[in-house]
Amino acid sequence: MGSWRDLRVAFILGSFFMILLIIAYWDDVGGFSLYPRRDHKHQSCSGPGRSNTTGTNQSVPRRPEDAVEFEENNGVSDGSWEQMARKQRIMDVCSGKDLLEFPGRTRAFQQIPNRELDHLIVDDTHQIIYCYVPKVACTNWKRVMVVLSQSLVSPVSGEPYTDPESVPADLVHNSSLHLTFAKFWRHYGSLSRHLMELKLQRYTKFLFVRDPFVRLISAFRNKFERPNEDFYRQFGSVILRRYGNLSGSVPETAAEAFAAGIKPTFQQFISYLLDAETERESIFNEHWRQVYRLCHPCQVNYDFIGHLETLETDAERLLKLLQVDHMLRFPSGARNRTAASWERDWFAQVPTSLRTELYALYRADFQLFGYPKPDSVLHR
Repeated sequence: MGSWRDLRVAFILGSFFMILLIIAYWDDVGGFSLYPRRDHKHQSCSGPGRSNTTGTNQSVPRRPEDAVEFEENNGVSDGSWEQMARKQRIMDVCSGKDLLEFPGRTRAFQQIPNRELDHLIVDDTHQIIYCYVPKVACTNWKRVMVVLSQSLVSPVSGEPYTDPESVPADLVHNSSLHLTFAKFWRHYGSLSRHLMELKLQRYTKFLFVRDPFVRLISAFRNKFERPNEDFYRQFGSVILRRYGNLSGSVPETAAEAFAAGIKPTFQQFISYLLDAETERESIFNEHWRQVYRLCHPCQVNYDFIGHLETLETDAERLLKLLQVDHMLRFPSGARNRTAASWERDWFAQVPTSLRTELYALYRADFQLFGYPKPDSVLHR
């Protein structure tokens, strides 16, 4: 009889402590957490329909150029107003204020397939999420993420790399080095979506963007103006067969094509991007896929939006925001120098109708990230 009473008392006490434990952890993380709460010292973009206060009685400049002028006139040098303007711009477009519709604008984060979350790199140690955009300094930002996560060991020292510039560029694109949201299901199973949302709430999230047409030119130069077997076989040969007007057969390899002086033109590349069959084939490669499809800015409230056009300044400000500026510096080596001033020359041989269609294809990126409509290219 005494043993039964002791067992009941133990069960009641155990249940009581279990309830207390659940209450304590549930209140802290909304259900489950592996990491402590991070105390942000900045105001993040809170998404469509939510308030975004500035701590002053003045309204947030809605255009980045207005914010830059405001900062210059008021002696502000930390870029905070410029960041507010960039985030406000995204909020306006995503909320439908600009009357612009594009795929995925109104869907919830939970509706994004896992395969479309493969560009969101997570560093749990420093509580950072980086969405990488190819042709926007992503090699160097991946180097930074490798150093922070200590995911690659130097064969010389036998220790993790500590200097981003020393990380081999050809290794940083190895997907095994980076933990992305797309891998969460494999690691966390049914808890994966909950953990993603938790980290999105608590971690510092950033991305870097670029003028969409200039990024497109950069991608074409990098992948089709020099021999690249993978891109030639998957894309270049297809472009030549569809639009090359070749009398004979298309060379099988990039080496053979370049030796014969045969390669896709920029106009043919654009025709390929605008081809409905290309869209159906779902082969819109990440190097020219729209940023809103890579990084989902209407679902992810980014804390920092960097521009390639102001890379050095933005990189310095971001590392301070991440509180890692004492650990490393952003690589200062050579980067792609495709410039906006090249646009008119590159589009000179492209018919106006194709330019207009191409702008429609990338219009959401132009408007989300505050890049002006390229009228000199569209209406030349």
